[in-house]
Amino acid sequence: MTASTGPSTAPVAVRARVLDGRAERGRPAARAVPVVLAAAAITAQVVYPLVGGQARDAVTIATVVAFSAASLSHAVVHHGWRVGVAIGAVFAGGGLAVELLGVATGFPFGDYAYDQSRLGPTVGEVPLVIPLAWTMLGYPALVVARLTASSRLVGTAVGAIALAAWDLFLDPQMVAEGYWRWSSAGPHLLDGIPATNYAAWLGTAWLMMMASWHLTGAWTPDRVDLRVPVALYVWTWAGSALAHAAFFDLPQSALYGGVGMGVVVVAALVRTRTRPDGT
Repeated sequence: MTASTGPSTAPVAVRARVLDGRAERGRPAARAVPVVLAAAAITAQVVYPLVGGQARDAVTIATVVAFSAASLSHAVVHHGWRVGVAIGAVFAGGGLAVELLGVATGFPFGDYAYDQSRLGPTVGEVPLVIPLAWTMLGYPALVVARLTASSRLVGTAVGAIALAAWDLFLDPQMVAEGYWRWSSAGPHLLDGIPATNYAAWLGTAWLMMMASWHLTGAWTPDRVDLRVPVALYVWTWAGSALAHAAFFDLPQSALYGGVGMGVVVVAALVRTRTRPDGT
C-alpha cells in the first residue's frame, strides 16, 4: 500500500525538519568537525591520569575546550546557528551567571572557591573554563533527554538528572585535585561536598533544560545524526566510572556516579531501541 499525496504529506515535511526547522545537516566536511573534536576530547581525558602538575592543569583545560567545542559544533552543523547560539547562551551564559552568583553569595551550591592559579583566566573569581564545562555535557544531556522522552515535562526532568548526575563524578575529582574547595557546613554526600550542592545542581540543570528545550524548538531525532553527543555522554559515564575506581582512588564517586549516569544511559538506549520510528 503506497502513501497518498496531498495534505497527508504534511507530517512528513514536519518530521524532515531539524531543531530550528530550517537548518541543514551540513556537508560531509562540516560533519567531520564535531567528530574530530570529540576524539580530541576523549584523547585528552585518557591522557589526564597519566600526567601531573602543570601538565595535568593544561590537559584539564584542553579537555573542556575540546569537549565543549565538539558539543557546540555538533549543534551548529546539525541544527543550525540559531540552535548553536541558544545552546551556548543557556549552558555557557547560564553557567557563568550561576557560578558568579555562587562564589559571591554561597547560593545555590554552598560556600566554595576556585583556585585562581590553575584553570586559566577568570572573571569574578570564576575560571572561564567553568561555563564551558557546563556546555560540554549540557548539550549531550539535552540530546539524551530528547531521545528518551518526547514530552517537555518528562524530557526536562530526564535532562536535569542526566546533567546533575555528572557532578557525582565531577566534584569529587576536581576537589581531590584542588581545583576548588568547599567550606559549607551541614550534611555531606561525598568527600566533604555538601548535599545541598547536588540539590542545587539538579535545580539549575532543570532550569537550563527548560530553557534549552524551549529555544531549540521542534525535535526530529530520526533525521539527525546524534551519535557524537550520545557517544560523548556514554563515554563520560563509562570513562569516569573506570577512572574513579582504577586511577583516582574514589570508589564512592565511582559507584554513585556510575549508578546515577548509568540509569540515564540505560533509559536512553532502551528508549531508542523501542521507538516506533526505529531510532
